[in-house]
Amino acid sequence: MKPLFKSSKSQQRGVFFLILLVIILQGIYFFIDFSTEKASINIAQLEEFQQEVDSLRAVEIEKNKPKVFPFNPNYITDHKGYTLGMSIEEIDRLHAYRGKNKWVNSAKDFQQVTKVSDSLLAIISPFFKFPEWVTNPKPRSTTFTFNKDRKLTYAQKTDLNKATADQLQKVNGIGKTLSERIIKYRNKFVGGFISDIQLNDVYGLTPEVVERTRDQFTVKTPRQIQKLILNKASIEELVTVQHIDYDLAYEIVDQRTLRNGFKSIDELTKVKDFPSNKIEIIRLYLILD
Repeated sequence: MKPLFKSSKSQQRGVFFLILLVIILQGIYFFIDFSTEKASINIAQLEEFQQEVDSLRAVEIEKNKPKVFPFNPNYITDHKGYTLGMSIEEIDRLHAYRGKNKWVNSAKDFQQVTKVSDSLLAIISPFFKFPEWVTNPKPRSTTFTFNKDRKLTYAQKTDLNKATADQLQKVNGIGKTLSERIIKYRNKFVGGFISDIQLNDVYGLTPEVVERTRDQFTVKTPRQIQKLILNKASIEELVTVQHIDYDLAYEIVDQRTLRNGFKSIDELTKVKDFPSNKIEIIRLYLILD
């Protein structure tokens, strides 16, 4: 402080005024509020704006939601089942049921087979689309009821390979969709059906409907084929047979070698993964020796 007291009085006053000014400014800074007045908030407008934002967000979410189109629940894949919210166990139950060549024909059947919850069923069942013969069965006509015990002879029956959709629709249980499906399946093969038994391969035809169809129709002009010799046919030849793919053809040839030849066509049912329920159709293409 010595230099301070050695300075002139004017200098000392200047220093004291400077210190005083600093003290005053500090006091003003600490004790006086310089902040601007807080903006007022309109709660009603804020809530209205928030509701508008929520509404736009809901519309965007709904727009980006995956679309679900009507589908037949009998053909649900693993991926489809997962996107619908089904568990792995529920999907496996459905596949095991279908593996027995059985069909789900209603939402109630679907729940009994898969064991899905009521809440999930309520969400997905509106999208179920079953075949026409399930949702709109053709009523049994009086004429059919009256003549149901009358069996037509072979000569009286209509050739299944020449039958029209209108003729097929006279069978109880066959509507427009099924009649067109039968003809479409028949036309897959040049020459049509080989035998009446091939009706079992038409999706949607129950055994009862197949039987009623065979009561009025039969194959009179069968498609001509060259039957394969089971104990000599190559893999490439075997895969030309309905319901035999390459994997099954390899298994058949392996079993044929192990058995030193099949003794009957029925022995094919012992081959791994052989579709036993299709043996009668496969038999149409084969002879033993």
